[in-house]
Amino acid sequence: MAFTHRQDDEAGGRADSRAADALLARVARASAGRTTGILVCSAGAAAASLAVPAVLGTTLDLLLDRAPGAGPMLAAAAALAAAEVVLGACTALLSGTVGARSTALLRRRAVDGLLGTSPSEAARHSPGEVATRLSANAAEAGAAPAAAAQVAAAALAPVGALAALVLIDPWTALAFTAGLPLLVLLLRSFARRSTESVGRYLRVQAAIASRLTDALGGARAIAASATVDAERDRVLRPLGALSTAGRGMWTVHGSAMARSGVLMPLLVTVVLAVGGLGLAAGRLSVGDLLAVSRYASLAAGLGAVAEPLGALVRGRTAARRVDSVVRAPSLLYGRSELPADGPGTLELRGVQVRRGEARPLRGVDLRVPGGLTAAVVGRSGAGKSTLAQVAGRLADPDEGEVLLDGVRLDRLTEAGLRREVGYAFERPHLTGATVAEAVAAGAEAVSAERVRWAARAAGADAFIRTLPQGYATPLDEAPLSGGELQRLGLARAFAHAGRLLILDDATSSLDTATERQVDRALTHRVRPGTRLVVAHRLSSAARADLVVWLEEGRVRGVGPHRDLWHDPEYRAVFGHADAEGAASPRRPAEGRPV
Repeated sequence: MAFTHRQDDEAGGRADSRAADALLARVARASAGRTTGILVCSAGAAAASLAVPAVLGTTLDLLLDRAPGAGPMLAAAAALAAAEVVLGACTALLSGTVGARSTALLRRRAVDGLLGTSPSEAARHSPGEVATRLSANAAEAGAAPAAAAQVAAAALAPVGALAALVLIDPWTALAFTAGLPLLVLLLRSFARRSTESVGRYLRVQAAIASRLTDALGGARAIAASATVDAERDRVLRPLGALSTAGRGMWTVHGSAMARSGVLMPLLVTVVLAVGGLGLAAGRLSVGDLLAVSRYASLAAGLGAVAEPLGALVRGRTAARRVDSVVRAPSLLYGRSELPADGPGTLELRGVQVRRGEARPLRGVDLRVPGGLTAAVVGRSGAGKSTLAQVAGRLADPDEGEVLLDGVRLDRLTEAGLRREVGYAFERPHLTGATVAEAVAAGAEAVSAERVRWAARAAGADAFIRTLPQGYATPLDEAPLSGGELQRLGLARAFAHAGRLLILDDATSSLDTATERQVDRALTHRVRPGTRLVVAHRLSSAARADLVVWLEEGRVRGVGPHRDLWHDPEYRAVFGHADAEGAASPRRPAEGRPV
């Protein structure tokens, strides 16, 4: 069984590697011109470096023989050396440009992947993990296309130099190639061990980033509970593992460089010895020996492939981490539209949702008639927010279907779906330069008057007018409390209200008076339609036309609050052990949030 699991892991690893390589190939094609420029400039620099020894050797022989033509040959050598320097500088410039463009493209694709998938899928990666993959990992992966070109280019001069040795004196070439099998084994071992060590380092780095992000999010609670030292120790606990992984990574790199640094000079020495014997035997001239020494040094540069190869290995390993974000499953849309006169009837048929081993929703069948307000209640973990997600297609169910006015949500166009289904959340995320733009964000055209109307309906107009520039106040300069932020989120939902409006605990931070103001606006002022309200307060359930009672992912009951209230287990959802002192359906009292 363990062997089978290991085979599955290896197969999965190979599949991930192929997907990451395909991603890097697409990124490289986006900078194909510049990548080709790297190869051309590198090839030109290699050609110039290969021509210099031959020209210098010929020049030396001409000088020793006092033959004419030494001056022009020397000038040609100088020109070739200058060309090598210029082309090398162009290679470095293009490599930096390709790396920057590739990194930016990877980050854009990763962000598109995260924002295009369902919230539950995006939540598989912690904020710290996402930050690491979009910053350090994307930069490492972005350097891979240029590194691949540099690996290919780095082999041009050594291979050409080895060919030149064959042409000048095959014995010197044979002496050099005797050590090549050792070099090949060295580079292969380096690539394998480097992949493993870099992978460990990146995983520990991401773990530290995740812990730090969690700590920053709970900074007030940490300070209030006097657990700063303990939290610091928790965040930094993986530093030992990071240090070990880092030392292992650079030990592999240093070991490869040290071994090649010993092997290559030995090979050069052997080549020079063979060349010296050739000179003594009259097989080589002095100029030939000079060329042989230079070509032996160039051929020894094959060991320098380890550096760009290391960058390529690190890039491929980092690309696997970025690719898992890029390949997050996107929500696909259809081409259907909703009927023009639909009342907003919502139906869930056999809906199941899986989250790993958990099942937040299990075979949910539900029908909310158009125009009604349905409160979704249940204990923590009952599946309320998951139901709200699938009801407006922020996520697709694993089984079953969701319909609005008889049309499956996954068959609707994106524009049609988002035009008719609106959301407000417990902690809304606002976008836009100003407060007015934050309320209008997401709609095709919202007038200034409608923005103000929506703010009044959400109880936000009064505090917006007290801001330094009113509705024109820059959003990042508006000091907003939790309740004010929720009211702006509600205003945005009201401004865009279609036939279905979903409030996922969107009034939890509002005081009682403001909540009732919002409830009246939903009933009398906001566009008529269906309301699905995730409720924790007894008053919200009591005011709804219909209550959907969830328990462990299943619908336990559906009906008016006054009917369900007779069930002691329903009362227990709101913290009531019995009906005594309970709120009357006609005069709801505030219940405690669950």
